Amino acid sequence: MNQKIPQPFMTRCILAVWILAACAAAAGQGLPAAKPESVGLSSERLERIATAVQRNVDDKRIAGAVTLVARRGQIAWLKAQGMMDREAGTAMRTDAIFRICSMNKPITSLAVMMLYEEGRFLLDDPVSKYIPEFKNPKVLVKPASGPSYTIPATKEITIRNLLTHTSGLTYHWNPDLGQMYKDANVAHGLLPYDGTIGDSVKRLAGLPLLFNPGERFEYSLGVDVLGYLVEVVSGKKLDDFFRTRIFEPLGMKDTYFYVPENKLNQLAAAYTWYDGKGLSRFPETPIVEGAFSYSADYPYRGARKLYSGGAGLCSTAADYARFCQMMLDGGKAGATRLISRKSVELMTHDKLGKVSPDQGFGLGFGVDGIKSPLAELGSPGEYNWGGFFYTAFVIDPKEQMITVFMAQLHPEGNLNLDRLIHVLAYQAIID
Repeated sequence: MNQKIPQPFMTRCILAVWILAACAAAAGQGLPAAKPESVGLSSERLERIATAVQRNVDDKRIAGAVTLVARRGQIAWLKAQGMMDREAGTAMRTDAIFRICSMNKPITSLAVMMLYEEGRFLLDDPVSKYIPEFKNPKVLVKPASGPSYTIPATKEITIRNLLTHTSGLTYHWNPDLGQMYKDANVAHGLLPYDGTIGDSVKRLAGLPLLFNPGERFEYSLGVDVLGYLVEVVSGKKLDDFFRTRIFEPLGMKDTYFYVPENKLNQLAAAYTWYDGKGLSRFPETPIVEGAFSYSADYPYRGARKLYSGGAGLCSTAADYARFCQMMLDGGKAGATRLISRKSVELMTHDKLGKVSPDQGFGLGFGVDGIKSPLAELGSPGEYNWGGFFYTAFVIDPKEQMITVFMAQLHPEGNLNLDRLIHVLAYQAIID
């Protein structure tokens, strides 16, 4: 029985398959694009972003940048300007890959909260329950005269302390503990490293704390500890957890710890800016600032086995916007839910209280306009963070808006372009 299938039916089937394929492709490419006016933004006023970026390119303050503004789940502005590699004459492209450094931290915090929702731990659990090396911490004491010494800490570091940077840990640039971190071969993610995150965190655990856990806010390697916690609790390497549980579900196809060989042509070159010297390509050798040293080649050189929870990732503006949109949508992307709406609420409200009267910080995100009035355009409760090589993002639940700024510059010489782009996105609201 060979029954001929009616042509209109075949046409509808082919069209349906094509639509499904197109939707799948769009999901992999990023958020859908929209005319700015359809989401309450002015096309003309958004062009002020391009003017500001171009002025800084022309003035040789940056080599190039990608800027993105999304509202109500759609990208209203995505523009590449300047050069991705000034010396090679390569123009910036919208799918350029950037070293996002500390914009890694919110993603690691998300991974922690996903495991928290599985009942693997409570936020006030001591981290030593899962990483025994942190048992019985000690605090550094530096008297006015005489040598430094340590005393037992009044409490143990909790997972909440790590998420809020109140653990007593710090970074290599700290004048009191930085040299100890360097001497102990503790990694910070901005240099090639011949070891794993577990190796580094265990070394860190043997060093004194700057203060008793919970006493104050100190930006720190605590999120690297959280990265190792994810490995211990999940039984997966951090890059595997990120890829299978976060990046693939969100369609973040250009986000990596180590950029693949076939995508190195997308990696933007890094630059420095020093007063009197101007804009220069990042040197081949690391820049050394006391006990802290950093390079720009860690995404493709070295042993490539350090998965730093606090600084190691590279990504694109469109990929990171998908992560931001998931947070804005209460923990889900389309039909895929990564975390609950209640966890997003917990992560994006200030948790420091009186510990830090001026700094608003949730679980992995800075929170603005809560403890003091906003200094620039925006909305109270918007949450954000930035990266060492001059990248930044802001998520605004009230306006349903996301801004992403990506450049590659450090030191940046007090440049305020990232904050200016945020202001220029808000002045474009017309609804």
